[in-house]
Amino acid sequence: MTNETLGTADRTDEQWRSDILGADYQQRTLPLGPDPDGEGEVVATLVRYLPANAAPANEPAVLYLHGFTDYFFQEHLAEHFAARGHRFYALDLRKCGRSRREGQSAHFVSDLALYDAELDESLRIVRAETGRDVLIVAHSTGGLVAPLWLDRLEAAGGTAAAGIVGVVLNSPWFDLQGPAYYRTVGTSIVNTVGKLRAFVELPGLGVSTAYGDSLHHTRAGEWDYDLDWKPLSGEPVRLGWLRAIRQGQARLHRGLAIGVPALILRSRISKFARAHSPAVDVADAVLDVRQIQRWAGCLGERTTIVPIDGARHDVFLSSESVRANAFAETDSWLDWLAAYRKA
Repeated sequence: MTNETLGTADRTDEQWRSDILGADYQQRTLPLGPDPDGEGEVVATLVRYLPANAAPANEPAVLYLHGFTDYFFQEHLAEHFAARGHRFYALDLRKCGRSRREGQSAHFVSDLALYDAELDESLRIVRAETGRDVLIVAHSTGGLVAPLWLDRLEAAGGTAAAGIVGVVLNSPWFDLQGPAYYRTVGTSIVNTVGKLRAFVELPGLGVSTAYGDSLHHTRAGEWDYDLDWKPLSGEPVRLGWLRAIRQGQARLHRGLAIGVPALILRSRISKFARAHSPAVDVADAVLDVRQIQRWAGCLGERTTIVPIDGARHDVFLSSESVRANAFAETDSWLDWLAAYRKA
């Protein structure tokens, strides 16, 4: 299907149905079969932005990947990329947001490589529908999941050969925040106990509402989203999931080869707090930005790192002027990427 015909005919495809974000958004369920972690049948959900009057796309399509305690709701992100000529898709991973089914533990996987199934299928669908190569945009935990997946694609035959042209990482989770003890002795304990008692919740984590209060319109923020899918205090952190995270981070620290250029956006400072204050609105309240900087070189390809003054953990959910700066930096890098690919 050509870009010129992507529109009315494709909107009638019975595999797509209306999405919660409105008429310009559709969703498609991706069946994934029995959960390897024993929580029934799992699915992922692919969302696309396709307004009825969509202009022909002449840029790579975008596939967006959310983080932990998150799902896709950032309409302004889709609209920005569409205005640049990109078709926009977003993936709610298994057990997250639209994809979570009754009785399933939110966001739980015992191995981050399990996400390859929905990522591979989403990539196939996006390329088939648009006829374009694909740019990956990923946030936080998604910013760890995506490079690990790209590294496996590169080893299996080449990321570029699979149709991926680059990756934009928005505050990627490259290491465990907090005291050094968490990353040494604490990680050893998690790796041991997490294998035996995977679904046990780790006490003391995911209970601060500072970041959520900074975002949601009913508190101090401007954004409207489903608090059942993105709770103010975060989802419970389970030992088996944290074990998978630490194993993924250890793999990244040994060095990846993602095969394509990367842009990393992050806040300039971190601010950890139990309660919201104005200082939380202009800093990363979730991750240590020094760790993002430290491990960025582990992607193994040409990498551009841009600190954004006044940015929140999700750079694209920062205040209007700050996110405008983040979009400008992204657009500049995308212009460079287009020239780089031609050269």
